[in-house]
Amino acid sequence: MLKILDTMKQNSVEFNPINKNEVKMYVCGPTVYDNPHLGHARCYITWDVVYRYLKFLGYNVKYCRNITDVDDKILNKADKNHCLPSEIATKYYNIFKQSMDDLNVLSPTYEPKATECINEMIKLIEKLIENGFAYEVQGDVYFRVKKFKDYGKLSKQPLDDIKSGARVQIGDKKEDDMDFALWKKDEKHGFDSPWGIGRPGWHIECSAMAKKYLGDTIDIHAGGADLIFPHHENEIAQSEAANGVKFVNYWLHNGFVTINKEKMSKSLNNFISINDLLQKYDKNTIRLFILTNHYRTGVEFNDEALNSAKNGVKRLNNSINEGLAYINKDEKTLFDEFNIDISNINDLKYSDIKEKFDLSQLDSFILAMDNDFNTSKALAVLFDLASQINKFIESGDKESITKYLALLILLSNILGLSFLNPNCDMDEKCNNALSQIIDKIDFLSDEEKKLPLSEVMNCILSKRKQARENKDWGLADKIRDTLKEANIFIKDTKNGAKVEFEPS
Repeated sequence: MLKILDTMKQNSVEFNPINKNEVKMYVCGPTVYDNPHLGHARCYITWDVVYRYLKFLGYNVKYCRNITDVDDKILNKADKNHCLPSEIATKYYNIFKQSMDDLNVLSPTYEPKATECINEMIKLIEKLIENGFAYEVQGDVYFRVKKFKDYGKLSKQPLDDIKSGARVQIGDKKEDDMDFALWKKDEKHGFDSPWGIGRPGWHIECSAMAKKYLGDTIDIHAGGADLIFPHHENEIAQSEAANGVKFVNYWLHNGFVTINKEKMSKSLNNFISINDLLQKYDKNTIRLFILTNHYRTGVEFNDEALNSAKNGVKRLNNSINEGLAYINKDEKTLFDEFNIDISNINDLKYSDIKEKFDLSQLDSFILAMDNDFNTSKALAVLFDLASQINKFIESGDKESITKYLALLILLSNILGLSFLNPNCDMDEKCNNALSQIIDKIDFLSDEEKKLPLSEVMNCILSKRKQARENKDWGLADKIRDTLKEANIFIKDTKNGAKVEFEPS
């Protein structure tokens, strides 16, 4: 039984969704005004794993992650760059999407932009005014915090102790300093509304989009711990005051990424962009670094920890490569033995494999993930599987190798670690690197160069193997050195050659 440490309840509780076979999950998305950084990676990789695991358990997961594309930071950057706010938002949204793809983060079911849901926000604000929880002053609309008796129940702050701060703006027009903006007058960048030209406050966006795509009450709401107050506190107040029902059943919050014990943030100028990080480390390394820590704890960024994660990825990859080489199979023929279609690997469920893999490691993995998504212990299961594969290679037990290999790849995928096509360890960056030099490779025919890149690599490895067998050391070295120019390295093992891409 899945148990979650709920922020609201502050203890571990059994997870029981509103509908038996369905989970409605909302995650606060980015404000697209700058390059996404490692802090974003920590957040969205974390909830990606939760999404993957819930799907694996058999739930139909409706996952909504919003995009804030209207905000003071976007407007200020647009003014500074003498362009439209939509140009800034579009540019950085596209960078964000590419970064998520590069990190193997699955797309959510819904990814609405704030500017696409203005009408829903207006309707929600109108309802709050009708219910007496909001008021309009000279084109601005504010929420009456003190009227909502449960304000502070998420952050556990007594109402009298709460002071305005963070992104809550104080103004003379408010009835009370704690009141926060639902709608802001803005004749330059605004939208039509019953209160004149303006734009939504930050908090109302998520309430409106959650309601539109998931309903009045949702199962899981997740985000960074820095959003507990005021953002999530305000979401609760808005949604429950308007809809008259409980907003969220389970609140989950991830810890921060820190550098020198300080939270990574753009305001402190101590952030590392995802793109810069990917120039040095591959996606599996970054994911392993993040997942080694429980999602609720902080993560201290340093090269030592990332290099440790890199070595961990190599260990898993080596076991998979050597295991496949030993049984002389690729991943497709491996899974054919179990009648599993890995082209739909992200849709595989526990019920699809539990009878096929009667291994203690499967039970251990489930036990770890059912304990508040304990990815650290889940990773330990992967390394145990890798160790067992190495032992079976030594003993020559091909049947056990086959079963443990398949389970290792499947469970890795639930954590978003991709080891598919492991014979040549090809990922997007490796493919890109090979594509950059392919025209220079004179030991391939024109027809061979037109093949899919994974097949091109197989051709290269085959030619090198033949050259070594013919003692044509000049050609063998030429092949090796050509790939090395693109940071693609051939490593010879007792079970054959394997390929690794190592960013410079």
